[in-house]
Amino acid sequence: MADTAISISEQAAAAHTRRFNTRWLLYTILILIAIIALIPFAWMLLTSINDLGDVISLKVWPWPPLGNAAPQWKNYPDAIALIGTDPDTGMPMFFRQLLNTAFVTACVIIGVTVTSVMAAYAFAQLNFPGKSALFILVLATLMIPDDLTLIPRTVMMYKNYLNWYNSFAALTVPFLASAFGIFLIRQFFLQIPRDLFDAARIDGAGHMRYLLKVMIPLTRPAILTVALFNFIWTWNEFKWAQLVTRDNNMRMISVSLQVFLQGEGGTSTHLAMAVATMVVAPILVVFFFTQKYFTEGITTTGIKG
Repeated sequence: MADTAISISEQAAAAHTRRFNTRWLLYTILILIAIIALIPFAWMLLTSINDLGDVISLKVWPWPPLGNAAPQWKNYPDAIALIGTDPDTGMPMFFRQLLNTAFVTACVIIGVTVTSVMAAYAFAQLNFPGKSALFILVLATLMIPDDLTLIPRTVMMYKNYLNWYNSFAALTVPFLASAFGIFLIRQFFLQIPRDLFDAARIDGAGHMRYLLKVMIPLTRPAILTVALFNFIWTWNEFKWAQLVTRDNNMRMISVSLQVFLQGEGGTSTHLAMAVATMVVAPILVVFFFTQKYFTEGITTTGIKG
């Protein structure tokens, strides 16, 4: 019996050691992947606070013994000044385009969230003729490449059609609904027991009250995930914003960055990196505060239905 107990103890210890080694191996791999992913961002940040001479010499570390004695924070106001000012308001063009981007992003997030929640509730909770076929049709739009519809959508913005060219309507309205958002939120709605709806109806709650009081609070991770995805997509939008805008004071910050790189900023790498850092920073900040809901929304998405 003693030998058997020792054998079991040795096996348990060996199993624990294997799990420990596997865990640390996994952590090491994940840390290496994280470091590799962070290298471009670290390079961008360090370049943005150095002068051009050290950047060309690949001395991007801003403290001794390499590079300058101190970070060159003046690169940021210099880059903003180089972009120019809005002739109508006198505001630096960078901040005007930043406000444009923030406004368009906010409108798209609100629109997508509302339409996705309403449509997802209808597909998950209501019964109506052609429901399955309509949902399949919505999913089929995910298979159509955006570039395939880019030219028809652009033509629709001109005065012979909608007359939205060079306006906020062109930047927002085509993106106020999302098939991905409808699908993701619907999958969460399907996980909520039907008994909750029956209990709510007994208490006199209608569809709208049930949606606002029960469904939305229970599916907050999915809704925030949709909002975060659309924040990133809209903030980084370039092709569409370039095609449907003409004036600099109507353009978004991604287009401004491209124009900056094609101009004098293309030869001033440190200033270009300063602009890129300011463009990327809001995305990193928003993701930092919402990563918990983002991870939960992705990992717990159901596959029912």
